[in-house]
Amino acid sequence: MFLESNNNTGYIEVVCGSMFSGKTEELIRRIKRVQIAGQQFKVFKPKIDNRYSDDKVVSHSKNEIHSIVVDKAVDILDLVDDEDDVIGVDEVQFFDEAIVAVCTALADSGRRVIVAGLDMDYTGQPFGPMPGLLSIAEYVTKVKAICMDCSSLANFSYRLTDSEEVVMLGETKEYMPLCRKCFNIRMSHGFDKE
Repeated sequence: MFLESNNNTGYIEVVCGSMFSGKTEELIRRIKRVQIAGQQFKVFKPKIDNRYSDDKVVSHSKNEIHSIVVDKAVDILDLVDDEDDVIGVDEVQFFDEAIVAVCTALADSGRRVIVAGLDMDYTGQPFGPMPGLLSIAEYVTKVKAICMDCSSLANFSYRLTDSEEVVMLGETKEYMPLCRKCFNIRMSHGFDKE
């Protein structure tokens, strides 16, 4: 689909960090400011993320905003209207690599694109398309959680189960935020889950 330019200068903003760092909260905050300003927007999320709602982006603190659920990144392009000024995407790490081209096309057409997601998986490695998005973004905000072991700033999502699936939805029973030191200590001891 060819996107009509809305005559604005488009750009990409990435909000990233660990589990429980406030990524979705920040996405919702930015979109609500867009809404207050009277701009047209749409928010998308991957079909896989149905933890709190089937059709809303919901933060762990229960703030929410309506969203459109899509199977694949390219589906977003078919759902964007010419009058949409701002596009939000939550849990962007769950999309395939095509999300990078989708975000580029949206920004190239003059839209503000705000994406939020985990920058690292549970092993501390870059997560899915995030490295590509981080490299093309004009603005990057890395939010931090609080380490559940030592109360330092946390940057890692430590998995509390022994599942080795890269994509595993979860909350406080499955993940905990840890700083680098505590993450490395726990990882070196194997899966000593609480």
